[in-house]
Amino acid sequence: MGTFVTNQRGISLMEVMFAVAIMSIGLVALLSAVPISAYGIQEGKQLSTATFLANQRMEQVRNVQWTACPVPPALLPVDNLGVSVPPATAAPLSGVVTTFPDENPLPAPYSGYSRQVRISDTLGPATCLLGVQAGTTGLRQVTVTVSYRPMTGIGVAAAGTTKSAVTTMYIAQR
Repeated sequence: MGTFVTNQRGISLMEVMFAVAIMSIGLVALLSAVPISAYGIQEGKQLSTATFLANQRMEQVRNVQWTACPVPPALLPVDNLGVSVPPATAAPLSGVVTTFPDENPLPAPYSGYSRQVRISDTLGPATCLLGVQAGTTGLRQVTVTVSYRPMTGIGVAAAGTTKSAVTTMYIAQR
C-alpha cells in the first residue's frame, strides 16, 4: 500500500502563480472596459443635450406668428417665421430680417454645440379673400440641426468631425 499524506497545510507555489495569473487577466479586462463605458455615457449625454437643444428651438419656431389673413389692427399678413434661401442653405429670412440666425457656437453652458434652423416653403402662402382664408393653407417645413464634436473610445474626435441631432416639423399658416 502507498503512503497517504493526511495532513496537508498551505498551497503550492504553482497554485499561487495560477491564481495570480487569473486575477491579473480579470483586472486588465476590467480596466480596459472603463474607457469604453465612459465613452458610452458621454456619447449618450451629448446626444441627449443636442436633442434637447433642437426641441427647444423647434418649440420657439412653433410659437412664431405666421398668418395668412390680416388680423385687426394689422393691415397685412404677418410672417415672423421666414423662409431659407433656396435650396435652404441659409438662415430663414422674413423680408430682410433673419428670423432664426445660425448659432455657432451656442452660449455657455452649451458652447460645444452649434444650432441652425432651415425653413422651406412647401406649399407656398395661403390666399385671403376679404380677410378670410380662401386658398390652400400655406405649409412650411422646419428643420433644426444641432451639431457637436463627439467622443470616441480614445478621446475627443478629430477636429472637423461632427455628429448631429436633427428634428423636422411642418408648420401651417394660421
